[in-house]
Order: sequence, then structure tokens, then C-alpha cells
Amino acid sequence: MTGEKMNFRATWSMAVGGMVGGGIFSVLGVIIETAGQWAWLSFLIAGVISLISAHSYSQLSTKYSEGGGAFTFLREINHGGFAGSLSWILILGYILTMAVYAFTFGHYVAYVFNMGNWLPRVLALLIIAVLAGINLRGVGDASRLEVITVYGKVFVLIGLAAYGLVEWNPQQLTQGISPKPWHMAIIGAGTIFMAYEGFQLLSYDYKDLKKPDKTLPKATIWAVLAVIVIYILVSFGATMIVGAKKLIEHKEIALSIAGKEILGTTGLIIVTIAAAFSTGSAINATLFSTARLMESVAEKKDLPHLFTKENQHKIPFYAVLFIAAVAALLAMIGSLSKLVDAASIIFLFTFGVVNLIAYQQEVKRNWLSLVGAICCGLAIIAAIWVHIQKMPYVIIALITISLLIFIFRPYLIKKIRQ
Repeated sequence: MTGEKMNFRATWSMAVGGMVGGGIFSVLGVIIETAGQWAWLSFLIAGVISLISAHSYSQLSTKYSEGGGAFTFLREINHGGFAGSLSWILILGYILTMAVYAFTFGHYVAYVFNMGNWLPRVLALLIIAVLAGINLRGVGDASRLEVITVYGKVFVLIGLAAYGLVEWNPQQLTQGISPKPWHMAIIGAGTIFMAYEGFQLLSYDYKDLKKPDKTLPKATIWAVLAVIVIYILVSFGATMIVGAKKLIEHKEIALSIAGKEILGTTGLIIVTIAAAFSTGSAINATLFSTARLMESVAEKKDLPHLFTKENQHKIPFYAVLFIAAVAALLAMIGSLSKLVDAASIIFLFTFGVVNLIAYQQEVKRNWLSLVGAICCGLAIIAAIWVHIQKMPYVIIALITISLLIFIFRPYLIKKIRQ
């Protein structure tokens, strides 16, 4: 059994790892396709809304001194039914996010070996299986993995960005594509919120943090700020290295293409290693924290009691296995754009709900929370508009699943509680 807690460095690393792994490695080509030369502004807009949401999350977590995120916050204000339904949808969002990370991991690593279309899917399955095993060993091993990996990948990303910025060739931002109007940055921001979801994972780890009342607010804010800067720099730098068209054409492995352009095979290998560690640590952070969320929900009898059972390392054993199994399946059968789109809408909705709760509960600077809630609402509208244009069936499927959860969850819970 281990009683080890996460300090500020480990907590900050967990948040950055959860964001960067699913952010710039997974969505750079996707956002350039939508916003063109304004991709950097999309990252900024989404980042500012996420920063406000991070403030709301941390203030509410310290107010109630309990993990569980939006699920706990809604129960504290006597909206238990809504809390249960939202928690199921949010767990789906995290599983989709893990699938994106595993999908990205598989494609980056498989690109080096060029052994066929089957390899990325197999690698996605393997990385989830390995990291599920690491998580089951306990908090200490999971958090140490974040500290080890986060600095290396940030170093590689900043180096790549610096090379492109030194070259400074703005024409590359629209190379091979039609220039986009500036308002596409707003629409683009609504499609990439999955890239910032990592900070909210910390609210589920409340009982695993050292001095959480101080560590949580400080770590979340500084993590989001760091990631905003990284995303903007890399979106400029990578595009100036290889051009917008090539990043869109190779969106599953966009940064490997940039690394290869700089240093040939050496650059390809360096970026692939960074991508592997980055997406791996993002899977690790998401799996660890989502298992804690499932445990919290099950303790309130909104999920089967099975998910509260812990192993000798105090880790919810069956929750980890369930999340890993479903995420691996989705990674093997899904596509990058569809997974990113569905997950982003779920997180946008959740951010908006938490910001509204923070405003209502009058946390510090609650006017910021109101601004965040309004911005989330506008971003949801933008995201839905884009998805209806591109892939209406993604929106239809997401709405259908959400409605089914809200309608049938109460009946299932009655069965669980009997």
C-alpha cells in the first residue's frame, strides 16, 4: 500500500501531460484545416476560456474540499440527478480522449516503421494496456512517469517551434490552401477544446495531492498558461517549417513531418519519441484521473459498486480496466477527426456547467466564471455549426447517446441501488 501524495511539480506535470499529449500532437493539422493562418488565434481563444474554467474548477474544488469535479459540484448544490447523467457523459468524453491519444501514439510510432495500416491500431492497443498496468501500481508510479516525460516533450516542442520562428516565413501559413477569414479562428476554437481538458483531471485527484487547497489552484493555472504558450509557438513554428498544406495532408503525424523537414531521419525519430512520450503520458494522466472519477460516482451509487473496489495500491482496479478496454476498442476502430470533435463538445458543455456553478456559488472573481460560461455557450454553437457542415452524423450520435443517458440512467440506477 502506498500513501504517497503528488506535490506541485507532479501535479503541474500531470496537468500539462494531460493537455499537450492530446493537444498539439493530435489537433494541429485538424485546426489548420479549419482556421488556416488563424490556427494560433484558435489556440489562444480556447486557451483563455480554459484558463477561466480552470479558475472555476480549482475554486470549487477547494470550496468543497473533495474530488469529483463537475459531479461533486452539482451534488453539492442539490442537482444529484443531473450530476449523475453528466458524469456518465463526461466519462465517455474522457474515454474518447484516451482513444485520440492512443490513435495518435500508434500513427506517430508506426510512421517510422512503415509496416502497413494494421500497425497503428495494434500499437494503440498495446500502449493503453501498458499504461493501465502502470496505473494499477499506484499513485507514485503514475505521477513519476509524468515528471519524467513532461520536460522532455516540452523541450522538443519548444525547439521545433524556435527553428520555425527563426526562419520566419509567414507565407507558409497559407501555403497550398486558401486564406481563411479571421472569424474562422472562433469556429476553430470550438472544435479543439479536447486539447485543453487535461487541467480538469486534477479536480478528481484532490485526495492524492499534497496540501490540495494551495497546490490545486496554483498548478492548474500555471499548467494552462504554459500550454497556451506552447500551442501558439508550435502552431507558428511547425507551419513555417513545412507549410499548411502538408500539415493538413498528414494531420495524424503533423509534427513528425516538421521534424523530418528539419533534421531528416534524426528529426523524425526525435519528434516521434517526443510524440510517443507525450501521448503516452496523456493516456496515463487521463486513465488515472478518470478512474478516480468513476470511483467517486460509484461511491454515490450512480455507477455499479464494482467500480469502488481498490487493489492493494489503493487504485480502483475495475474502473481502470473498464476505461482502458473501451478506449482501446475506440482507438482501433475510430478516426482522428471524429474522436476529436465528439470529445471537444462534451468538454465544452462541462466547462460551461462548472463556470455557471462557480458564478452561482460566488467563488473568488466569480464574474470571470460568468464570462467563461457565456464563452462556452458561444463556442458550443460554433462547434455544432462546423460539425453539421462536415460530419452531421457525429452530432446526431452524440445527441442521441446523451439523451439516452438522461432518459434511461434513472431506471438503471434504481436497479443498481436495489
